[in-house]
Amino acid sequence: MSSSLKIEVPIEAIASVTTSEDRLQVRLTDGREISVPLEWYPRLKNASPDKRAKYRLIGDGTGIHWPEIDEDLDLEGIMAGYPSPEYKKKTRPAK
Repeated sequence: MSSSLKIEVPIEAIASVTTSEDRLQVRLTDGREISVPLEWYPRLKNASPDKRAKYRLIGDGTGIHWPEIDEDLDLEGIMAGYPSPEYKKKTRPAK
């Protein structure tokens, strides 16, 4: 017997964002921390640490914008584990 259970996870606001050589870390206002591979976001991965450090929160803290990189990410996509379309193109097998 199988069942489908959908769990609603409340979306909080982003408190801070940091990057390392290989990770994007997002800390939320409720204390949760999300860490995903930086390679999921090629624009961020290819940018200098200084440029990655220059972000601003958008959408009442539910999104992140890096003006010098021209990259925008939303918290819902990060929490759902969605990489950028650029990463998906890079990882698709050739036909």
